[in-house]
Amino acid sequence: MKATFREKVYAAAAKIPKGKVATYKQLARLAGSPNASRAVGMCMKENPDKKIVPCHRVVSSSGHLTGYSFGKGVSTKKQMLQKEGVLFKGDRVDLSRSAWKK
Repeated sequence: MKATFREKVYAAAAKIPKGKVATYKQLARLAGSPNASRAVGMCMKENPDKKIVPCHRVVSSSGHLTGYSFGKGVSTKKQMLQKEGVLFKGDRVDLSRSAWKK
């Protein structure tokens, strides 16, 4: 049986290593739908298991942190990323140093 878009997104996101981030656009491309960034966002919002799918490691193409459904939202997301070693420039992830190269 062929994997659904959602399954492909979750499989790709599950591979993002600690200390790195991926963008919504990058995951959409990896799932085979390069123009489906918003759909990736919905998948992350509905993530059934954040231990398997590290949705906190998904950020906008500009490095901005966007919605996060757990804890205290974006502030929790930033704390988790910093704890994992993701580097920031102000409020944005420094994508030149912390982007997942996939």
